[in-house]
Amino acid sequence: MDQQPCPEPSDTQPIVCARCGRTAEGEGAPATWTYSMEDGSRRYYCDDCARAHIRSIESRLDSNWW
Repeated sequence: MDQQPCPEPSDTQPIVCARCGRTAEGEGAPATWTYSMEDGSRRYYCDDCARAHIRSIESRLDSNWW
């Protein structure tokens, strides 16, 4: 099975937490943020949301479930 690399977010769009709406400061996602692949797109989560839902993210559950 070939996996294609997931494209990085564009430089013109700020990265926003898909759970709480917090906006990342600076360029790109901070090292403490994580992301999940859902429906072929990246959904970024801030450090607080990722910490609260890390088991669900690692279990690859869709965010609808948590």
